[in-house]
Amino acid sequence: MISPAISAPARRGLLAAIAGLALGLGATGCASSEDPTTLTVYAAASLQEPFEELAAQFEAAHEDVDVALSVAGSSTLAAQIREGAPADVFASADTANMDKLEDAEPTDFATNTLMIAVPPGNPAGITDLSSLTGDGVRLVVCAPEVPCGAAAEKVQDAAGLDFSPVSEEQSVTDVLGKVTSGEAGAGLVYVTDVQKAGDAVEGITFPEAASAVNTYPITAVPGTAHPDLGEEFIDLVLGEDGRTVLSSYGFAGA
Repeated sequence: MISPAISAPARRGLLAAIAGLALGLGATGCASSEDPTTLTVYAAASLQEPFEELAAQFEAAHEDVDVALSVAGSSTLAAQIREGAPADVFASADTANMDKLEDAEPTDFATNTLMIAVPPGNPAGITDLSSLTGDGVRLVVCAPEVPCGAAAEKVQDAAGLDFSPVSEEQSVTDVLGKVTSGEAGAGLVYVTDVQKAGDAVEGITFPEAASAVNTYPITAVPGTAHPDLGEEFIDLVLGEDGRTVLSSYGFAGA
């Protein structure tokens, strides 16, 4: 309540100020009620860091858009999309899982190759691919349906070896985690994962990796509610800024 002791002019001024504040709050409330558009991007686990950076760039250029990034193994993401998950863009770590999407029109944007990751100091004494079959070596790989697992099978066949992994993971991130935690003596991951891990692992190259180069395709998901925004995000990935970001994380061109 406004005190009756306040003079009439002062009261009128105070009431005007209160009314103006109410109008301002009302306008603010209307503006905040307009939720931004959410662009949902499904991306292979190995793409997490570069796509987080590209998502931030995209949001900076589109003030009314939020990019919701979902990362997992490509086979998991493809299955979710086929089951009706509301993805707008899908970036796979291989063409096999991309081909599971009917009517998709993908474009290749990057490549990646395998590398052996071992804990610091290389306690298992791994020197090459054949070392992974040695007695007592706790090897971890991706499951066969996952792109890094399919690549592991290719290099195994190219070298004429028979791996006996202690576990098969659903994403390359999980394989890397087993190595960095010391649960595994070696893991087959991508070059980009070794770069990302820094001092947490050591990387060992092997010539057979050339037989299993993974190509990464990207597409707007058929039936997406935001086809134009999806294509704009894809243009960012395919453009100069996208190539620069991907290269900084160790990805090669497609």
